[in-house]
Amino acid sequence: MKKVLGACIGSCIHVAGILNFLNLCKKHGYKVEFAGSACSIDRLKENIEKYNPDIVAVSYRLSPESVLPLFKELEEKVVKGLKNRKIEFILGSTKPVAEVGKKLGIFDVIFTGKESIEEIESFLTKKKIKTGSKIPPQDIVGRVEYKKPFPAIRHHFGRPSLDETIKGIRNISLNGLLDVISIGPDQNTQEFFFNPEKMNRNQDGAGGVPLRSIEDFKSLYDASRTGNYPLMRCYSGTNNIIRMAEVLKESINNAWCAVPLCWYNELDNRSDRKLKNAIAENQSVMKWHAERNMPVEVNESHHWSLRYSPDSVAVAAAYLAAYNAKMMGVKVYISQYMFNTPPETSFTMDLAKMLAKVELIESLHDSNFVTLRQTRTGLFSYPPDYDESKGQLASSTLLQMQLDPDILHVVAYCEADHAARAEDIIESVKIARRVIENYLYGCPDMKLDEEVLSRKEELKSDAGLIMEKIKSLDKENKCRDPLISPDIITKAIKTGILDAPHLEGVKAANGKIKTIFVNGKNLAVDENNKPVTEEERLGRISI
Repeated sequence: MKKVLGACIGSCIHVAGILNFLNLCKKHGYKVEFAGSACSIDRLKENIEKYNPDIVAVSYRLSPESVLPLFKELEEKVVKGLKNRKIEFILGSTKPVAEVGKKLGIFDVIFTGKESIEEIESFLTKKKIKTGSKIPPQDIVGRVEYKKPFPAIRHHFGRPSLDETIKGIRNISLNGLLDVISIGPDQNTQEFFFNPEKMNRNQDGAGGVPLRSIEDFKSLYDASRTGNYPLMRCYSGTNNIIRMAEVLKESINNAWCAVPLCWYNELDNRSDRKLKNAIAENQSVMKWHAERNMPVEVNESHHWSLRYSPDSVAVAAAYLAAYNAKMMGVKVYISQYMFNTPPETSFTMDLAKMLAKVELIESLHDSNFVTLRQTRTGLFSYPPDYDESKGQLASSTLLQMQLDPDILHVVAYCEADHAARAEDIIESVKIARRVIENYLYGCPDMKLDEEVLSRKEELKSDAGLIMEKIKSLDKENKCRDPLISPDIITKAIKTGILDAPHLEGVKAANGKIKTIFVNGKNLAVDENNKPVTEEERLGRISI
C-alpha cells in the first residue's frame, strides 16, 4: 500500500485543502499521515524518516513574498537529501506561491485549486487506469466507464458559419472539458441535405451550422482530433434519414443515433412526412443502428413536455420510446431526461417525473437491453439575464445529479440570448463541473422526499393506464404488438390519448387537451379548468 505524508509548512495553518487531498488519497487506497499545520521543515523531515512515504504533499497558502526562504530550506534539508529515494513531492498552494515553486523545480506536481477533483483523482490513479494510449475511449460506453464517478459531459454546438464552427470545435477540444460535441446543423441541412435545390438560401445558418457535403462533416470531425479527442454526434435528418445515418457514421463516427419516434414530420412541421410514415421510418433508423451495434437515443418525451402535455403523457412517451428502441433490436439505449420542461415545473415534481421515467424505462433491462442515463437542463427554463441563467444552470445541474447520470448534457447559460459560442460552452461546463464535484463530495438524497415518492408512483400508474388505452386501439387484435405499430401510435395521437395543448390546430393530432399547473405539476383539466385524473381523462376518449 502506497503511503502519503501531508503537512502545512512554515506558519501556514490552512488545513482544509491538504485534508481534502488526503481524504481523496484514502479513497484510492493510499495510507495517509498528517504531520499537522505550521509544520517546520525539521519536523517534516523527522516525519518523512518515521513514515517513509511514497508521496510528500505540502501546503502553503500564505503570501508568495515569504515562501522563497521556506522552499529553499525544504530543498536543502529534505529534497536534496532524498534524491536517491523515489519520493514524489507535491505542492498545494495559491497560484502566486505556485509560480515560486515552479522556478525552484523541487516539486513533481503543483496544485493551485483550479484543478477539478477528477484531475486530482487522475493523478492518484494514473498508474492504475491511465496506462496505454493518451486518447480517451472513442465509444460512448467506454467513455462513460472511463469518466466514472464523473458523468461524461456533452454540449450542443453549431455556429452560423462552417469556419467559425471548425475553429470552435478545435478550441473546445484543446480545452479538454467536453467528452461529446453534438453538432447542431441548420434546418436546411436537416431537411434538404440530399436535395440542395430545395434549400432556402436566405435561411443558411438558421438554427445551426450549414453543412452542405460529407466533406463539411469530416472537417468538423478533423477539428476534434486534438486535446481530449471528444466524441462527435449529430441528430438524424428529417428526410432521407437512412442516407443521413450513413453519412454521419462515415464522416464523424457518430457516437450514437438520436432520432424521435413521433416527430420531425407534419406533427411539428420539421418536414412534410406523414405521421404514420415518419414513425415507420424512425423505427427503421433505430433498427439500422441496432444492426451495427450503435447506441440509440429516442428524442420523444421532452417533445411532448415542450408542448405542455400533462406529466403523465410525458412519462408514458418516455416508456413508449424506449420500448420501441428495444423492439427494434437496440442493445444500448441513451435515455434522455430533460429537466425544467415545462419551466413552470417545480424541482420536486420534476424529480418525481424523471424518477418515474427511469423506473419504467429500466424495467425493460435484460441481457440484450441496457440504458445510459443522460440528463440536461431545459432550454426554455433559462432567463435572458446571464447572472440568473447561470444560477439556473447550476441549480438544475444539482437536481440532475440526483439521477446519477452517465452523461450530463450541459446547455450553455447564454442560450436564451444567442447560440453558444466556444467560450460560452467552456464557461458553462466549468460551472456544471463545480456542481458535479460538490455533489460527488456528498449531497442529501432528494429521492427520499415523500412528495417525490408519492408523485413518482402516481405517474407510473398513469403511464400504465395510457399504455393500456393505446393497446385497446387494436380492437380486432390484428397487431403483433400494438405499442410498436405505426398505425396504432398514429391513432393514439389523433384520438388524443397522446396529446398536448400546443398541438391545437395540427391536423395530424387531436390538440384538444388543456393543462394547468398545480403545486408544480402539469395536469390535464376538463372544460371548466378543473384538474382531472388520468383515468378520468382517458375515460372520456372514445375508441
